[in-house]
Amino acid sequence: MSDEFQPISFPRVRRLRAGVLAALVAGTALGGAADGALVARARADDTGVIRPDTQIQTLPNFVNLVKQVKPAVVSITASLRADAMDDEGGMDGQPQSPFPFPFPFQMMPQQQQRRTVEARGSGFIISADGFVVTNNHVVKGATKVTVTLDDGTTLPAKIVGRDPKTDLALLKVTSQSKLRFIELGDSDKIEPGEWVVAVGNPYGLGGTVTAGIVSARGRDIGDGPYDSFIQVDAPINRGNSGGPLFTQDGKVVGVNTAILSPSGGGSIGIGFAIPSDVVKNVVSQLEKTGHVTRGYLGVVAQQITPAMAKALGLKAGAQGAPPSGALVASVSNGSPAEKAGIKAGDVITALNGQKIDTPHDLAVKVASVAPGTKATLGFVRNSAEQTASVTIANLSGAASPDGSVGDKNEGGPRLGVSLAPLTSDLRQQLGLDGTVRGVVVSDVQAGSAAEQAGIHAGDVIQAVGNKPVENPGATVTAVRAALKANQSVLLRILRNGQNIFVAVTPGSGDEGESSGESDDNQ
Repeated sequence: MSDEFQPISFPRVRRLRAGVLAALVAGTALGGAADGALVARARADDTGVIRPDTQIQTLPNFVNLVKQVKPAVVSITASLRADAMDDEGGMDGQPQSPFPFPFPFQMMPQQQQRRTVEARGSGFIISADGFVVTNNHVVKGATKVTVTLDDGTTLPAKIVGRDPKTDLALLKVTSQSKLRFIELGDSDKIEPGEWVVAVGNPYGLGGTVTAGIVSARGRDIGDGPYDSFIQVDAPINRGNSGGPLFTQDGKVVGVNTAILSPSGGGSIGIGFAIPSDVVKNVVSQLEKTGHVTRGYLGVVAQQITPAMAKALGLKAGAQGAPPSGALVASVSNGSPAEKAGIKAGDVITALNGQKIDTPHDLAVKVASVAPGTKATLGFVRNSAEQTASVTIANLSGAASPDGSVGDKNEGGPRLGVSLAPLTSDLRQQLGLDGTVRGVVVSDVQAGSAAEQAGIHAGDVIQAVGNKPVENPGATVTAVRAALKANQSVLLRILRNGQNIFVAVTPGSGDEGESSGESDDNQ
């Protein structure tokens, strides 16, 4: 072959790229002198123009990282009832939830039988003895779960515990040899703009690797009461559920769980991962007890508007930012907050030294504190900053402000639904104006009385019998009163703009969560 047609070798490509890069760097340096003068003038006349001091860097190479972490990333196959699969995402691959977005990117259906379907998601091994982390919605309702390792080995898996509130589940597999595993990192240390790698099983294509950057932290997408997601732009799709999100040091900083997809199709570059700090807490509890307990403070809090901030005499934040915090609207009788002296009108600004920006932020942080733990609250009262010591209680069994009880484990009949307050975000997602009153059904337990009666996630319960309801606690109280008097509960529901009545005959569900818990009831 003549020299004229010799293929370009890899080293020559590398040199070519280096030459181009050198030219770019040189060009930048030439422009830098002029920019330097502009910066000096900007600082001199104090215009406030931001001129970032940046450095040109080559794109990272993830080859070695992927080779080392892939053996710990697994494919999860769950045998589900066909109706359970329909609850999570239709067999045609389209989400069936009334919420158009975001939605969990559920596992990829492989085949449909008369009564069951086989579906796949992702997960990762966190210990040599076989503990595997994945999403709750990957194994919810599963009658059989298997884990396939990177080398093709298939192992039966046991569900150790599930936590629907954070969409996490812990599995256990047994192997003849020690399994290779990966560690959970510190999600509090990641920053927007940082490179991350997602590994998973999208559409059944095992071992798929994609990369992107952290777009934002602390995202509340209205999917659950403790949302605090990492937003990433790494391409992730259905079947990535439960897969790990890595930083460049090979640590897991998130569990991929949802994407924003207005059309119901694939990724558009907006994905969400559960932070590893949340995963550590939940997984530790699931391993020990099979369930999760959460802290309880006993306040209903609301967002601070500029008008409220002015009336309360709150100081502006750094660089003129609006005042932050959670305005206490009410305090539950006998609650930890009441015992600590917290009153309506106080603005909670910190918990154990961590800043509180919003009521949701307070809910997330309180829930992560172990019951029985002493904590320090920072708050503002009458324009003065104060602190109080509080002993966090257990959310299960705690009385809500209206006196109802939110114990998820109590016996007796229950409907099998989880409820959420009708927030402004949910109103927007459901297309409801401010005149609509009621509570939103956020989840329906598979096989429950509510599911059998035709209750759907996204339904708005407006009345129990002839009694209007406007919050989860009042709804639970009304349902319990109806159960004492009758065999069935009559619900007036708003669905797709139409009012309908649904009669529910409750039974004792096996795993259902009939929730009187409000997002704002910390």
